[in-house]
Formats: sequence, structure tokens, C-alpha cells
Amino acid sequence: MQLRKVTAASAAVLALALSATACGSDNKDGSSGSSGNGKKITIGIKIDQPGIGLKTPDGKYTGFDVDVATYVAKELGYDAKDIVFKETKSADRETAIERGDVKFIAASYSINDERLQKVDFAGPYLLAHQDILVRADDDSIKSPADLNNKKLCSVAGSTSAKNVKDKLAPKADLQTYGGYSECLTGLENKVIDALTTDDSILAGYASQQNFQGKFKLAGFKMTNENYGIGLKKGDADLKKKINDALTKMVSDGAWDKAVKDNFGPANYKNDPAPKIGNIVK
Repeated sequence: MQLRKVTAASAAVLALALSATACGSDNKDGSSGSSGNGKKITIGIKIDQPGIGLKTPDGKYTGFDVDVATYVAKELGYDAKDIVFKETKSADRETAIERGDVKFIAASYSINDERLQKVDFAGPYLLAHQDILVRADDDSIKSPADLNNKKLCSVAGSTSAKNVKDKLAPKADLQTYGGYSECLTGLENKVIDALTTDDSILAGYASQQNFQGKFKLAGFKMTNENYGIGLKKGDADLKKKINDALTKMVSDGAWDKAVKDNFGPANYKNDPAPKIGNIVK
């Protein structure tokens, strides 16, 4: 009889421990879940693009993509305190999704056929275009062809400047710098004449307080760049939930507010919010 009592007590303790373990799992990273309930969610973003995704010196995260990601996470059931932002550099985005390091990525992530072979996309949530940034007092560049014999800057590894040189201004003097901030400094000091990348990224940099009023976007719209939210391939349920969240963000005015908050100082003439699921090529 005594043995049976001990065995029963042990079983009760074991059941209680298993129950506690199950409850404790709610506090782990929610990268494999699709609702909050106290879980964490890891979201991939850029942390070095002002206006898009930036980690400030005090540890806060700002930018249009951050606002979009936060809104979507809320619609999925996560409070802001439950979000873990993770830097995902351009070359690492597909790998981060495939490995499950992040639940989804909002990081100036253009939808294209090559990427669609590896991941799925919700959205698009922003239609950006390749453009150029020039000094506010420079009226000499009125078309892409005017970049011929001009010093054109972009960052190492970027295809933006190469696109211009190959297709639009073959005589452009291509200058490759380590980062966009260096290009901006060169532009400000008249060492270079123009900087090229997506207009949203250019607007984000030009909106920084120390650069406001010094630069302007040319408005050439040389390419269409559909920013989407990248997620694990085949996760149709999550894709639908994110698309529903993006649709709501547009309809309730939060999308327009995010554009104004992050790009407004650069007088960014953005396209209207794209129709979710409609990719403009």
C-alpha cells in the first residue's frame, strides 16, 4: 500500500512538472506561431536605413518598415513589447526565413521571380522606384541621360548604379562608396553629383534632420520595386493573415500616416498604397 502511495505521488509531481513546462513554452519565441498569447515574435528588418528601418543609439527602432511590421504583428495578436526585431541584411534574408530565424521580414524587400523560388511574399505594401538624389540647388539633371559625364554614387554591391550606367547613361562616372551616408556626404560636399537607389531609401536619408532641405529627389521612376513581406514558402495561412493586416492598415489610414511620418520631410511623392496582391512590373 505504501509503495502505491509513493508511486501515485510521484506521478502527480511528474504531471505537474509537465504541465508547468507546457505553460512555460508560451514565453518562448513565437516564430512558429501565428498568435500572441504572451509569446514573442521575431521580425527581420534593416537597422541602418533611416526612414525605412533604423536602430537608434538609444536602442529604439524607427522607420516605415518598422511601422508596417509593428502594425502587422499587432493584427497577428502581438503587443509591441512581444516583438523582437532582428537585423537581416539583404544577402541573408532568404536564409533567415528558411532557417526559421524570423517569422517574417519587412526590410525594403523587393518581390522578384528569383526570390519567389525560395520564399513567399505578402503584399506588396509599397511601390518604390529607382531614382536619383541631387543637391536641392542643382537643376542640371533633368533626365537620366543628363547623368552622362556626371559623378554617380551608389554603395558597393548595389545594382542600382550599374542599371543606370548600362541602360540610361553609359558615360556616367560611377563612384562606389561603402554606404549611403558616405554618398550623401560626398553629394553635400560636391564631390559627387547624384546618388541612386530606391526612392524610398533616398527619401529616408534626405529626411534626416541634418540633411533636411539640402537634397531633392529627381522623380525619374526608373524601375518598379514592389516591397513585400517575406515569409516561409508554403505558409498560406500566415500569408493571408498578413495580407488582411496590410489591407486594414491601408483602409484605416495608418499606412498614410506612416508614409508622412517617415518620408514627409523629403517631400517624397509616393505612389498610392498598392492593391495588396497586385504586383506592378
